[in-house]
Amino acid sequence: MKVPASLILLIATLASAQKDPHFWDGRNTIVHLFEWKHSDIASECENFLSQKGFAGVQISPPSENAVVDGRPWWEKYQPVSYVLNNRAGDESALADMVKRCNNVGVRVYVDLVVNHMATSSGQGTAGNTCDPGSKYYPAVSYSSENFHTSCDINYNDASSIRNCELSGLKDLDQSQDYVRGKIRDYMNHLISLGVAGFRVDAAKHMWPADLDAIFGSLDNLNTDHGFPSGARAFIFQEVIDTGSDPVYNTEYTSFGKVCEFKFGKDLGPCFRGQNPLHYLTNWGTGWGLLDGGDTVSFVDNHDNERDDDTYLHYKDAKPYKAAIAFMLAHPYDTTTRILSSYYFDGHDQAPPADGDSILSPGFNSDGTCTNGWVCQHRWSPIFNMVAFRNAVAGTELNNWWDNGDNQIAFSRGDKGFYAATASGDINTSISTGLPDGTYCDVISGSYVNGQCTGKSLTVSGGQVYVQLGADEFEGAIALHVNAKL
Repeated sequence: MKVPASLILLIATLASAQKDPHFWDGRNTIVHLFEWKHSDIASECENFLSQKGFAGVQISPPSENAVVDGRPWWEKYQPVSYVLNNRAGDESALADMVKRCNNVGVRVYVDLVVNHMATSSGQGTAGNTCDPGSKYYPAVSYSSENFHTSCDINYNDASSIRNCELSGLKDLDQSQDYVRGKIRDYMNHLISLGVAGFRVDAAKHMWPADLDAIFGSLDNLNTDHGFPSGARAFIFQEVIDTGSDPVYNTEYTSFGKVCEFKFGKDLGPCFRGQNPLHYLTNWGTGWGLLDGGDTVSFVDNHDNERDDDTYLHYKDAKPYKAAIAFMLAHPYDTTTRILSSYYFDGHDQAPPADGDSILSPGFNSDGTCTNGWVCQHRWSPIFNMVAFRNAVAGTELNNWWDNGDNQIAFSRGDKGFYAATASGDINTSISTGLPDGTYCDVISGSYVNGQCTGKSLTVSGGQVYVQLGADEFEGAIALHVNAKL
């Protein structure tokens, strides 16, 4: 049977629509406020994210989860039901947060956990119970026939990866219309509350055809929250593909974006000085990354900051900040995401809490966080680079410079300039497309009321003299036209 051209066009249009994050104009970057309460996220949208040009916020899973001894962060990845109630807040708190964030132009993306159900038994955060041994989750309701047969994953076999149990979690069978319907109802309820999209947890452990069917049947976004008529939920999927197993991220790009894990995995060693920075001259698809239109990219996430030292994270602050600045300065046309987490000493450590209640972040006079929260998004070299990315939007990479080793620089058209060192001092003049004048280095300081709290650099005759010592507090500098003195 020949498929009508109109149907092919409709399918292609739908797939493309599910890659649109619905950012407000002049905004970029999603921040993952990992383990923050809904009420605190609402305040952060109003008081900080919207002021600094951030476009969206990813929230931790909002549905009812198993209560695990010690309250580790990963208990939120053990769903008991799809009731919107856990330590982050109840449904009313979630709805209030989504509305307040949308009102100030910060879109909300839910971490969606629908690959599996809890393996921990007992009462959940909303008071419902489950019996993982018999695969019975009455509050959904799911029973044993809605799950795949229990088995351990063989990571050399794609079917096993998708049909067996991730860490013993009970694996749902999304090929069933009933299961699809329950997931669709959960997602549509969140859409009705005004969310803009979903980060899909463990997507590689689900069959692409099943996810395509579910996402394609969702309601359009809620126009009451400022979305245009016919807008589709933004889908970005956790598909860990670094070339080591038989599941490929390209299997999932026809109906949404994927999280590009190679981005941080390859960038980390460069900024640690383990792989020369000058190799970044062809960063992007030249490094085997997917086309930027298919990806959400990041230097680290909440898993690999704990699990994989290849990735940079807050404990390696200097190269970490320089790498994030590179991500935000470079024209690889991806959706960028920043992790904002809490201090930890062990893999399972719970978020900052007073008993069972998650603590709200407090704030120092310089805007950084207290109460155990790292708040990377409030570090000035990071939020200033979000402003940089807005300032250089639409420009190309020009004037690439390197020393053949661990020092690089480039400009973004006539709008911005970035330089970094992973070893050795930079003391040289470098070509830049910036107009002549004096600029604030937005990594060492901030541009405030026409003044610079950090270093300033002067462009003369299209050249800027860069002095960046290997022993300085920051490993990069960045200039842009909106921070010209």
